[in-house]
Amino acid sequence: MKPETIKSSALLQGPANFLALGGGLGLAPKAPGTFGTLLGIPILFLMPQALSGYLVVLLLLSLIGIWCCHQCAQSLGVHDHPGIVWDEVVGYLITMIAVPRSALWVVIGFALFRLFDILKPWPISWIDRQVHGGLGIMLDDMLAALFALACMHVLLAIF
Repeated sequence: MKPETIKSSALLQGPANFLALGGGLGLAPKAPGTFGTLLGIPILFLMPQALSGYLVVLLLLSLIGIWCCHQCAQSLGVHDHPGIVWDEVVGYLITMIAVPRSALWVVIGFALFRLFDILKPWPISWIDRQVHGGLGIMLDDMLAALFALACMHVLLAIF
C-alpha cells in the first residue's frame, strides 16, 4: 500500500498511531517531518532541567518511540510512512541535550536537526536503508540528532 493511499482516519487509529503521528502533525500535506519536529519544541520546555533527569526521560521517550513507530508502521502496512514523526520529536530532543533553552538555540537546534535529517549523510543514509522496524524508523533520526548535537556543542564552545 502506498503512503498516499492511506486515509487520514487510519493514521490516527489507536494510541501508538496517535503518538507516532505526533498527534496529527505528521498529517501535514507538505513537510510532515518539519511539522513533527515542531512538536519537540514545547516538549523540550517540559523536559527536566537537570541533565540526568533529561536523559532518563529521553531514554523513556526513545523506547516508547521504537514501540509506537513499529506498531504504527505495521498497522499502516508501510515502513516509515512520512506521517510517522515521533522519531523527529525524539531527534530534536537529542539535539538539545545540555543546550540552553533560549529562542536562538532552539531555532539553531531545529535547523541543524532538520538539515541532518533531510540530507542523511553517511552513515545515516545507510541505517535508513538497512535497519527496519521501529528501531530503524527511530535510529536514523537519532543519529542525525547526534550529528546536530555535536554541531550545537561546537557552536556553544565558540560562542
